[in-house]
Amino acid sequence: MAGRISDEDIALVRERSPIADVVGEHIQLRNAGGGNLKGLCPFHEEKTPSFNVTPARGYWYCFGCGEGGDVITFIRRLEHLTFTEAIERLAQRAGIQLRYERGGYVPGREQGERIRLLEAHRAAAEFYAEHLSSPEAAPGRRFLSERGFERVDAERFGVGFAPPEWDRLTRHLMGRGFSAAELIKGGLARDGRRGPIDRFRGRLIWPIRDITGDVIGFGARKLSEGDDGPKYLNTPESPLYRKSEVLYGIDLAKREISRRSQAVIVEGYTDVMACHLAGVPTAVATCGTSFGADHIKILRRLLLDQAEFRGEVIFTFDGDAAGQKAALRAFAEEQKFVTQTFVAVQPEGLDPCDLRLKHGDAAVRDLIASREPLFAFAVRSVISRYDLTTNEGKLAALDAAAPIVASIKDRALRQMYAVDLDRWLGFMNERLVVARVAEVAARGSARREQVARPASRRPDPADPGVRVEVEVLKLAVQRPALLGPGFDTLTPEAFTVPEHAALYSHILAAGGAAQAGPGGREWVDRLLNNAEESLKPLITRLAVEELRADAGDEERYGAAMLAALEAIAADRAIAELKSRLQRLNPVEAREEYNRLFGELVALEQHRRVLRERAAGSP
Repeated sequence: MAGRISDEDIALVRERSPIADVVGEHIQLRNAGGGNLKGLCPFHEEKTPSFNVTPARGYWYCFGCGEGGDVITFIRRLEHLTFTEAIERLAQRAGIQLRYERGGYVPGREQGERIRLLEAHRAAAEFYAEHLSSPEAAPGRRFLSERGFERVDAERFGVGFAPPEWDRLTRHLMGRGFSAAELIKGGLARDGRRGPIDRFRGRLIWPIRDITGDVIGFGARKLSEGDDGPKYLNTPESPLYRKSEVLYGIDLAKREISRRSQAVIVEGYTDVMACHLAGVPTAVATCGTSFGADHIKILRRLLLDQAEFRGEVIFTFDGDAAGQKAALRAFAEEQKFVTQTFVAVQPEGLDPCDLRLKHGDAAVRDLIASREPLFAFAVRSVISRYDLTTNEGKLAALDAAAPIVASIKDRALRQMYAVDLDRWLGFMNERLVVARVAEVAARGSARREQVARPASRRPDPADPGVRVEVEVLKLAVQRPALLGPGFDTLTPEAFTVPEHAALYSHILAAGGAAQAGPGGREWVDRLLNNAEESLKPLITRLAVEELRADAGDEERYGAAMLAALEAIAADRAIAELKSRLQRLNPVEAREEYNRLFGELVALEQHRRVLRERAAGSP
């Protein structure tokens, strides 16, 4: 194994991996003011952006799910990497050759597993692409030509050809220094009787890339009737390739998806090619699996999906029963989108590739333009199964379609579709249909209430006391020198939120404000390195949040916020003393009453001093 990466190289990787650039390759970011950027969190479902990036300090934090960290943490969390693999991934991106402390620079074969597998896939893609021009690839070139694709189109999408020999690719890659174990683990080869053999042979090959453009797998289409395998064969699940998280063409479509706020979902590799060439550059396809929740997460990040229904996701399915079934499966996931979702079905049952071949590029663009709301398509698909010429058929169709309409969360939209349902069924009795839909919706709501768990209580950020606690701790994390020695003389009881009290104790254990120096990245890193896991999200969040102080008034702001926190603590102590005094009889317990009264007078005087110091603080 490689030795430990040198600290100097880790620092260099951080320096040459600006967090805004790295994060911006995966989600759309926009200006949030105060030097911050904001976008949809890639780690949880959310309707409005709560994922914040602070380029000046090199940290990110999601105020929705509580995840946070630096650029290395982001890549580790997003791509499920070890620390070393994340460093190697970023180093590769920045063009940095890493040095390892044991034995100096380590050759490529000793780098992290993921880097090695990516290199093998890149070499395999080049190998396949080169062989598309070979004599034995004639069936593959003919396949592409018959579907309206020219050589330049194949080059644009990296289409290649896998030679029919048992181990042509395997021998090529092992000659480049890759091991049999690496090729098998990456899905490029499999075990044969006499050693590793190629997984793909005699097939047309499409490289499948992740959102950053790295090849992570392949899709292979058989060209010969003598091939007894499936028509399409994909890379198996591997450390790189998880089909439920892959969208073919996402690397080419991501910028246009963000720019146009539109994503088009098609069914195959040639459909993606046809759409892009026809002027629909937002097309992507799933790879050997149904469209699901993980695909939704990818698209919503690119669409910057919010509550304003700004984007469109358009499914293009065949018009046959299988296509309708696929659309209805997607409908089950639809309300995880806040964006509008549509279906585009070609009347002749042609997919985008065949449609382009038969009617030209304009027909593909027209198909997308003729999209129909997925809600409407789902309802129409269900009622089309029934005989609407009889009352019995209409009622059966109503009972089948009502749950779909009732599942629409927006009440106004649900009401409108109930009215449409009456028209589509031909009842001409809106009251009957609306009532039936409302009845089904009420039953569904009751079931949800039964299984719902009470939400855990969280501190109210609008509470003035909580806000002051947050500001003081934020100063302690970002600019501890502004708090002076007074911060270290507080007690955990000055904080009403348990997590805040725990963080205060942790800061004291790390040396307190007195040992923090000017703060900055080193201080934040020290706090994070020694913190309990439960505290790390709070520390990262406070390192990312903007201070409320004016640029030229930070010193006064630090003293004022510290005084405000102490004044609030004094308020609680005064309230407690008054409560105790009210329970005492001044005659029967005169001595204790007088003692407590004296404490109250002194405490109120102290509070006045604190309020004067805090005067003018937000």
